[in-house]
Amino acid sequence: MAAKPRPAVAPPQKQPKYRVERDLLGSRKVPEEAYYGIHTWRAVMASGGRPRSMPLHYQRALVKVKKAAALANRDARVLAQRLANAIVAACDDILRHPKKYDREFPADVLFGGGGIAINMNVNEVIANVANEMLGGIRGIYDPIDPKSHVNASQSTADACHSAMRIAIVLTWDDLHPKLNACAGDFGSKAKEFRTVRTLARTCLQDASATSVGDLFGGYAAAIARRASDLDHAVAALHQINLGGTVIGDGAGAAPAYRRAVLRHLNRTANEWDPRGHFKVVNHKYVLRENLFDAAQNCDDLGNVAAQIGLLAEVLIKIAQDLRLLSSGPRGGFGEITLPAVIEGSSFYPGKINPVIPETLIQRCFQVLGCERAARLAAEYGELNLNVFESAAAVNIMEAMDGLGAPLGEFWIMVRGITANKARCHELASYARKGGSHR
Repeated sequence: MAAKPRPAVAPPQKQPKYRVERDLLGSRKVPEEAYYGIHTWRAVMASGGRPRSMPLHYQRALVKVKKAAALANRDARVLAQRLANAIVAACDDILRHPKKYDREFPADVLFGGGGIAINMNVNEVIANVANEMLGGIRGIYDPIDPKSHVNASQSTADACHSAMRIAIVLTWDDLHPKLNACAGDFGSKAKEFRTVRTLARTCLQDASATSVGDLFGGYAAAIARRASDLDHAVAALHQINLGGTVIGDGAGAAPAYRRAVLRHLNRTANEWDPRGHFKVVNHKYVLRENLFDAAQNCDDLGNVAAQIGLLAEVLIKIAQDLRLLSSGPRGGFGEITLPAVIEGSSFYPGKINPVIPETLIQRCFQVLGCERAARLAAEYGELNLNVFESAAAVNIMEAMDGLGAPLGEFWIMVRGITANKARCHELASYARKGGSHR
């Protein structure tokens, strides 16, 4: 008689280990291996245990702010040189080895309190890394404390305010070349199609004869204009309030620190790119003229969001036009052909859909949602501090990141567009002749 197979036995689950940390609210267990601490863990649990982690540019920018602050605190003799140097070394290690720390920043970017969870998350990670470098133990915070040392001379308000603007500038650096390439390729197509005559439409009715190149030249100009206006809006974010602390009066920050911190930031902010490779970029950050205004109002972020919204609307219009112009091929306009990407139907053989324009349109829907959220954050700030500007910044970064991939595919697709000259010639013969009013 055959032996019965033994039921499979699940391997024993590795039990998580914890350490105990304490704060003003009491004590709490924190994952033993984490570089973050009790403040971060409380925020994660209060967010339902499902964090929305910091965008990479934001995370790296805040580490750069902490590095600049440590150097300025050293110069101002707020921090002993040994402690300041350890904080700097910890920041450099985080910047150079992002994969090593990719799970150490779980604080929700939309958590309340004006960004306190984000700021403390970074403070705790830097403190624990620095203490280990000095022979200390994770979670003990000796000799370096997250608040007393890493956060010295700073508030969440000015540290996060500055970091989020640096992060948006760097995110724009990723998107801007793709917009320029898209405008450039539409410009090239405008030249290629300048002799291809077709039928213009107004109110979707037949109008006069025109050139396919004229239409594409308009697309190139619109994208270039939107990129230029967005670039101008982002340029205003080089004005920050680091050293203004909470409400803009600089309370708690020594004058020597305030004089030094921007100088160090301008070097630090350009040192390491978010993927850990050495890279020098040419950005200079200056103080806002009125630091009280900077704490109270984030309309500079609202302006960037508005420009992103206008860009999305222009891109939707262009993508819709390309869908119309390529519709058919027999029952539609049929004036251009878009490169085929995938089969268009599981039912109609040979059908090819304009999937790249449709992808961009849907992504732009998301961008417009981000734009609205960012502008609401600017609107809902009250009195001396806008505690919602994290929502504005994160939605701006999400919008820029969200456009990056589909826009890259879009301008590559533009290169492959062909004009159906016979169809265009046929349509041009239907053009209306202009008349004069009597």
